[in-house]
Amino acid sequence: MHFLDQAKIYIKSGWGGPGAVSFRREKYVEYGGPDGGNGGKGGDIIFEAVAGLNTLIDFRYTQHFKAQRGQPGMGKNRYGAGGEDLIVKVPLGTQILSDPQPIEGTEDEDGYPDYEDQEILADFTEVGQRITFLRGGDGGRGNLSYKTSTNRAPRQHGTGWPGQEMWVWLRLKLLADVGLVGMPNAGKSTLINQVTNTKAKVGAYAFTTTKPQLGVVLHRDREFVLADIPGLIEGAAEGAGIGDRFLGHIERCRVLLHLIDATGDDPIDAFRIVTDELAAYGGGLDEKPQIVALNKGDLLGSELMEDIAAQLREEAGVEDVFIISGATGEGVGALMDAVLPMLDYDAEDEEDEGGDEGAATWSPI
Repeated sequence: MHFLDQAKIYIKSGWGGPGAVSFRREKYVEYGGPDGGNGGKGGDIIFEAVAGLNTLIDFRYTQHFKAQRGQPGMGKNRYGAGGEDLIVKVPLGTQILSDPQPIEGTEDEDGYPDYEDQEILADFTEVGQRITFLRGGDGGRGNLSYKTSTNRAPRQHGTGWPGQEMWVWLRLKLLADVGLVGMPNAGKSTLINQVTNTKAKVGAYAFTTTKPQLGVVLHRDREFVLADIPGLIEGAAEGAGIGDRFLGHIERCRVLLHLIDATGDDPIDAFRIVTDELAAYGGGLDEKPQIVALNKGDLLGSELMEDIAAQLREEAGVEDVFIISGATGEGVGALMDAVLPMLDYDAEDEEDEGGDEGAATWSPI
């Protein structure tokens, strides 16, 4: 299955069914009269977040979604059936955004206009969450509803109200507790393979990881989700390397795990580069709690590793830098021990904020 985290789709709710024009024709009934029923309501477009999906690849092959139209009314005051709602199932963490339109009068020298900012229309953060995004049109009135004391035999009817239609963008932001960041070849894939059952690709070249990977860590009878994203290099915010588009998948993480290659040319500079790219991206990534780990500790002597760790502590302003080896598992247990309290602390903060009157509602955005 290919990974796809952005897709543009067209959605349209159903039209309402037309009302009927009909008159009673019954034996032994001297006076008839109108008896046309109303048309049925058109189907709604409903989005639902489901478990078990972690990509938008299905929307690459199906981009148009149209709900069923309402059925027309019939004689004998029979109402038309409503159209079936169309339920579009999306992965957990999906956002629905507006399709930006060009702004008139903003064309540059080459004739390219500026575009409106995208607006977040819906955000799915819980399994089973449903949002009726586009409502179907109401059914048209039958001629029975037009009958009055002065209009005994009306022949007019409603044709049904049109549905709604629009183009929207779907953007997937994977939901994880801990985000794994670092430069290429820092050993992120090796670490996630060490602590989870993920079979991430490992290679001795840059950008082995080309798409985000999720894994569930089971440590001391506790579970949390770890997300690995492709490595960042200097200038990623401007599109260098794979760029920073995958950083959106760790915007919702509670904690960032910053992994640094101890065998690199300058581990301190590597830490500084990734930190600068997080700040350049925005989204509050540079403000998240961060754990710093020095990887590949089995390849250098303990004295040299301690010296690099001391420099990192001073540069990062943290109390401790964990020395680990993702390949052998050395020091990984202590690193996971440090992650668990930070997840608990973050959860307690959210509960406290939610209990205060007048406090701002928490949002993952």
